[in-house]
Amino acid sequence: MPEYLAPGVFVEEVSFRAKSIEGVPTSTTGFVGVTRYGPVWYPGGPTSTEPRLVTSFVEFERIYGKLEPLADGQPVYVAHAARAFFLNGGQRLYVSRVYAPKDGTGVAGRDVVVHNADGSTATVRWQARWPGAMGNVRVEVRPVRSRNVAMPAPVGHPATLRANLARQGALVEVVPAGAGQPDRKTPLQADSLRTVEIDTAGRQAFVGQDGTKDTLTATDLLFLIEFEVVVLVGPDRTDRIGGLGCHPAHRRWIGKILHKDDPEDDSSVICLDAQDVNNPVGLAVALTNGKDSNGVVRGLFELENGTDGQTPKGSELLGREADIDRADMKATGLEALGDIDDIAIVALPDAASLGTEQHKAAVDALIAHVEQPGAYRIAIVDGPSNASLNEIRAFRGQFDSHRAALYHPWIETLDPNESPEQGAPPAKLLLPPSGFVAGVYARSDISRGVHKAPANEVVYGLTRFEANINTRRQQVLNPEGINALRFFTGRGNRVWGARTLSSDPEWKYVNVRRFFIFLEHSIDKATQWAVFEPNSPDLWQKVVRTVEDFLDLQWRNGALLGATRAQAYFVRCDRTTMTQNDLDNGRLICLIGIAPVRPAEFVIFRIGQWTADARS
Repeated sequence: MPEYLAPGVFVEEVSFRAKSIEGVPTSTTGFVGVTRYGPVWYPGGPTSTEPRLVTSFVEFERIYGKLEPLADGQPVYVAHAARAFFLNGGQRLYVSRVYAPKDGTGVAGRDVVVHNADGSTATVRWQARWPGAMGNVRVEVRPVRSRNVAMPAPVGHPATLRANLARQGALVEVVPAGAGQPDRKTPLQADSLRTVEIDTAGRQAFVGQDGTKDTLTATDLLFLIEFEVVVLVGPDRTDRIGGLGCHPAHRRWIGKILHKDDPEDDSSVICLDAQDVNNPVGLAVALTNGKDSNGVVRGLFELENGTDGQTPKGSELLGREADIDRADMKATGLEALGDIDDIAIVALPDAASLGTEQHKAAVDALIAHVEQPGAYRIAIVDGPSNASLNEIRAFRGQFDSHRAALYHPWIETLDPNESPEQGAPPAKLLLPPSGFVAGVYARSDISRGVHKAPANEVVYGLTRFEANINTRRQQVLNPEGINALRFFTGRGNRVWGARTLSSDPEWKYVNVRRFFIFLEHSIDKATQWAVFEPNSPDLWQKVVRTVEDFLDLQWRNGALLGATRAQAYFVRCDRTTMTQNDLDNGRLICLIGIAPVRPAEFVIFRIGQWTADARS
């Protein structure tokens, strides 16, 4: 209540309505596994290793690499899963990369020696930002000369000339008048380069690499020197970063624009460690010391020793939590997804390729992750590849969770890395179904809502399912909670199951489990305002109205069963739900009951003959 201490007119804003609950997103997905490149924690690496959000497969390729197999020939299942996810309707995907190095860090690099004016040397290092063979790129540094920018210095200026448009830290090349402008084949010479320094009065000084200031002569020519870095990542990707300078005071200092922790381009493949260099002239000469096949000056650096690592174990997919005592020790694997509130679906596309024991360990870790308190998400589990009916049943029998769903069999696609040859059959590739199914989840949520079972939906981007599941086979699989992927003549390839891995019949269906997750998460986020409010009937009524308004919307959208609101849900928050002990200990208890719709899994028509006697 505001204080009124002096006479006057006072206008106050008050609210006469209940606070609204906004439904949380349900289709945001998280994948964990091996990729060819991308953010991952390693000793001495960048600090920004958190999983990245990608909204298209093109964006995924730029950050995490393409679909080409790893150095050992292993398919990059996460990349294929991401492609299938977006193809089937997914829109938002977080990726947590897992990297298990063989030796060292697996990060590609190349050292460059910089000669100082006093004869000493310093070392700068071109380095891939992340481990992986994709970091073995070619870096070119090209000096770019401007036109002559020399102009007479104003009266009272200590120098004879000044460089037009030159800012603090700019590099200029001093050329005698008779020599003319150097062409692209003329290398940079340390004795002809000067760094521009500007004092508080705006006056320029030209500083050589030995630290002495040069006044120049009136007939000298001045050419601004900037640098362009060209990174040849692959046949269809070339990154260009232009307008760079070699002095820390330059507005586009190369050490800042290509900094490992915070580069200008967050998806930059490379970085340059030039923090310890105090000779910008020597750095400029060292970075451009070379020529291409046409004789054009440019520095050429081949980064090497980047490796793809080895196959991770189930425990490495789980990862580790962030170190509370070291800010640079970030969370990895599944644990890295734990702090991302938006994720509602999680999968491990690599798990089924790890072998029987490691596969089980990875699925155990995945289920433990989604069953943590406050983890409002569900797991999509891949069965083993080439599994028989008995093998997939034995695999399913190892788990019991209402927050996980198993899909079988694997999916065959055309290998996108192979070009078809005339007269030869196209190459095929077997992929785990989790990426496809996650996209189907997202598409169903967006088009119908999370309350609709993500089944009887077409699967896109495949040639066939690995195994043919017919009705008799599914009659064995379905009661055990194994969701089949089936082909129907005239109806295409479809997801034909919507059950969880739970033995509890209350949580038998995927859509029921996910709808409750949606409700719980939405109410959790939208009622934080009630914490520390006076625990009185006024607050109880506000909470009830807030939740009832939200549930009423779900009922109107067809997510709740019942002809009336009273049949569909109830919300109660009063002295019947709380004891005096609850009030004394600061507890507000609200009871919410809802009647969710369950899928019509078995549609039965009973038909018989009927004869009616005709009467006049």
